[in-house]
Amino acid sequence: MKPNESSLTSLVAAFGRAYHSQHDTPKIFDDFMVKELISQKEFSDIRKNMIEGITFFNADIAQRFKDDPDEILKWIAQVQLSPTPLARAAYCEKVLLNELRLGLQQYVIIGAGLDTFCFRHPELKNSLEIFEIDHPATQESKKKRLAHANLKIPSHLHLISMDFAHPFSYSNLLDEGFANKKTFFSLLGVSYYLTKEEISTLINHLFTKVPSGSSIVFDYADENLFKEKGMFNRVENMVKMASVSGESMKSCFAYDEIEEMLEASDLLIYEHLSPDTINSLFFDERTDYLSAFETIHYIHAVKK
Repeated sequence: MKPNESSLTSLVAAFGRAYHSQHDTPKIFDDFMVKELISQKEFSDIRKNMIEGITFFNADIAQRFKDDPDEILKWIAQVQLSPTPLARAAYCEKVLLNELRLGLQQYVIIGAGLDTFCFRHPELKNSLEIFEIDHPATQESKKKRLAHANLKIPSHLHLISMDFAHPFSYSNLLDEGFANKKTFFSLLGVSYYLTKEEISTLINHLFTKVPSGSSIVFDYADENLFKEKGMFNRVENMVKMASVSGESMKSCFAYDEIEEMLEASDLLIYEHLSPDTINSLFFDERTDYLSAFETIHYIHAVKK
């Protein structure tokens, strides 16, 4: 992230969710609200740039569909852009809704980007406090997008600015009413862009002011991130795209490193989804291009 620029990767991830909601069947995760936060010009510009950049992703596909821009966009969205944002959101919200049945009172979304959970679940207004944390420029951009879409920020939604490259501070959350209650954290699409030390420190700080039973869902890249090319070179392309956007990927983990890091923060792994498991849960028997990324895993960890 540059000091005064909103996250490009969060906008592209939102584009992928919007595309899926409008064009794909069956739905893995239906973010029917996110299109309201992307302007027509942004949607058109991303569409145009993706189609014109198809040779970066795959020269054979560029040639095969040279006269069919819609099929090119479908290929890019389903192969490259959408799989991880869709499946991790579907998994995270499945866990979250189950935690609500178990007494959850607070939800903290770290790296919230253009998250729309609050607006898709208005029925939770009186039962769940939601804290969205992201870079100051991204938060300002989101506030403008909500206003433009005539979406009023409800009283139980708290937008908090924070730079994750700096030490985590609870002060802004406490000012917004955060309390020592059972809390669920989501950390999606963030871990790749921090160093291992930054991730470890962040998770450790997150759980200093919440009780036993609080938990987190996050995604991480395994130790093959910078070696694995993936189907159609999509893993390699993901790393390159992040670098070009100014948000380079910095970390990847072996499973035992994740386990050790969480243990140091008094957390136990409740569930681990490997790429194969993610594929079976969310992409099984599809007839389109969508499938789980080869190096991305999901973790649900709970404080002892």
